[in-house]
Amino acid sequence: MEGTRLQKVGRLIQKELSEIFQREGAARFPGKMLTVTQVRVSPDLSVAKVYVSIFPSTDTDKTLEHIRDNSKFLRGELGKRVRHQLRVIPELTFFIDDSLDYIEKIDQLLKE
Repeated sequence: MEGTRLQKVGRLIQKELSEIFQREGAARFPGKMLTVTQVRVSPDLSVAKVYVSIFPSTDTDKTLEHIRDNSKFLRGELGKRVRHQLRVIPELTFFIDDSLDYIEKIDQLLKE
């Protein structure tokens, strides 16, 4: 179970990464809309698992690989934004959040 502090740090990272993707997304990820759906932080605040939803959902693996290649840049930008709130900026690991695709699939099955 996550503590209050871990939740607050996770929400802070989610908010700031969302703004970074919004500002830099068009230039770095053309034709894609990226949404940070959830951030889970390890108890020692050294690793943050970032779940990203990608729209449109074509070539998500290629886009995720591109995000992972730019993780150092994203961590640096995050560090500039939260340097007064966090002492150590966690390592970012990115994962695809396919819950929207799953919901859409269930919805299509129910319509049949």
